[in-house]
Amino acid sequence: MSHFLNWRDFEGVDTQKFHKATLWQGAHVMIGLNCLEPNQVQSVHAHQHADKIYFVLSGNGRFTIGDEHEIAAAGTLVVAPAGVPHAVENQGNERLSLLVAIAPGVK
Repeated sequence: MSHFLNWRDFEGVDTQKFHKATLWQGAHVMIGLNCLEPNQVQSVHAHQHADKIYFVLSGNGRFTIGDEHEIAAAGTLVVAPAGVPHAVENQGNERLSLLVAIAPGVK
């Protein structure tokens, strides 16, 4: 296993649902890549026992965290605390690529 990963090697397209790939997983954290094409949505959901971190790599998306709604562009870190409902929508014209971190196995 390499300790150096290029997120672009994990990019992909899923026309039915947004693309998800696991870049790395250890005992305490999972790092993933979510790619949302224009108009794709990650519906509102919450993780009761784990914080979730999104880092916008490219594109921009409309994030909902609890009662807050904001457009986040490349370079933005978005934090969804444990138990707080959150969602992402790509309202732009290009792919939205997100680096995601969460404790593995926590729903």
